[in-house]
Amino acid sequence: MTPVHWQTAGELAAAVRSGELSAREVVRSHLDQVEQLNPHVNAIVTLVAEQAMEQARAADDQLASGAEVGPLHGIPIAHKDTHATSGIRTTSGSPILRDRTPKRDELIVERLRAAGAITIGKTNVPEFSAGAHTFNPLFGPTRNPYDLTRTPGGSSGGAAAALAAGMHPLADGSDMGGSLRFPAAFCNVVGFRPSPGRVPIRAKYGWDRLTVHGPMARSVSDVALAMSVIAGPDQRCPQSLNDPGEQFAVPLQSDVRGLRVAVSPDFGGELAVEPEAAELVQRQAAVFEELGCQVDDTCPDFTGADEAFQVLRSWSLEMTLGELFDKHREHVKSSLARNIEHGRRLSGPDIGRAAMLHTKLFHTMQAFFEHYDVLALPVSQVPPFDLAQEFPQRITGIPQESYLDWMRSCSWVSVTGLPALSVPAGFTESGLPMGVQLVGPPQRDLDLLRIGYAFEQASGHGQRRAQLVTDRETPVPA
Repeated sequence: MTPVHWQTAGELAAAVRSGELSAREVVRSHLDQVEQLNPHVNAIVTLVAEQAMEQARAADDQLASGAEVGPLHGIPIAHKDTHATSGIRTTSGSPILRDRTPKRDELIVERLRAAGAITIGKTNVPEFSAGAHTFNPLFGPTRNPYDLTRTPGGSSGGAAAALAAGMHPLADGSDMGGSLRFPAAFCNVVGFRPSPGRVPIRAKYGWDRLTVHGPMARSVSDVALAMSVIAGPDQRCPQSLNDPGEQFAVPLQSDVRGLRVAVSPDFGGELAVEPEAAELVQRQAAVFEELGCQVDDTCPDFTGADEAFQVLRSWSLEMTLGELFDKHREHVKSSLARNIEHGRRLSGPDIGRAAMLHTKLFHTMQAFFEHYDVLALPVSQVPPFDLAQEFPQRITGIPQESYLDWMRSCSWVSVTGLPALSVPAGFTESGLPMGVQLVGPPQRDLDLLRIGYAFEQASGHGQRRAQLVTDRETPVPA
């Protein structure tokens, strides 16, 4: 029998509703896993175990009373430490916010809790989510459960590591340049970047199309389950899409025979990708062919994606963090400070050109997806790298000048506005997980999840669990 902490969120929710398991048993099993493994992995940085058990008891009482319950009733979850949680410390991995306790929940947290999810804590992030490697001066680095000497990716790295270690079955996250996709790929779980507006965000700048909120899980079906409660319109959010979240509460099985799949391990030769990472993506073509799909080795033109992303990101960071930076610049890491300062040097024509490139990319992708149903790309240009590195210094011998340069395999996709799914795609020779990035047509989120589900079922890579070696000392460095 599968241990409780390795069961899917869907299985656990059904077991709680039927009385096969109590919410207390489910939450207790996951808290035991946190107690055993978190000292080695450092994925959950604020734990509210007593509060979680109290909520579990209340959830059991609610069910016993015959009251109607939500689709995530009794399911434990830890929220990304950038997502505001009412009454629970939310630091964004920054010393500036070490004592911040919000008075209200982020919208995604609000919706998860309303669906019955039980908060057990907060997951680690890089400082202000800046970067795809999870470390910060408050809590130190998060370790990859598949190899404790390697990064789990970021910025939702704590979330992915906790999922991979069985600490909870669902996680929330955010994604600007790959923050849901990199850690999913590096930890052998599933991360979904929805279309902008699919999961509404209450933000200072309501028209930001780079940053999205979304789910992570150990299966595509659990990602869809999470989407069924976090997606859907909100009139307070100007980009909010009107489609109801309930559209995701459907079986994902579908006939994918005849679908047109484009596969490119190196973005049509435009990106440096380590051979092991490129070969892994190329091997997925055979999976799609076995599913009866038509597979072509091709890629759309991403010209302008890098400039548009870099400019729009710096502009957004300055707009949202500039005031905090002025008050506490000595407590802001140098790489993030440079991004904010770059945002201040931008001119009107700089931002205008980026906006036009952004628009051109959308039309390029729209034309491409008139001929294809899905595009398969690498999530990462490198396998999970050493924990001590801030970022990979070289890819195929080519120097990477900043912590953003090695992230282009995801950031270029972000700027297109397309939905993107990271699905487990196998392991390197040394046993490190890697993922494939499946990109879908504009606003075709559910169709993309159906394709991802078919791929997941055919490949089976996500079934391989991390085997942590916990009988040796693995202290988390400060």
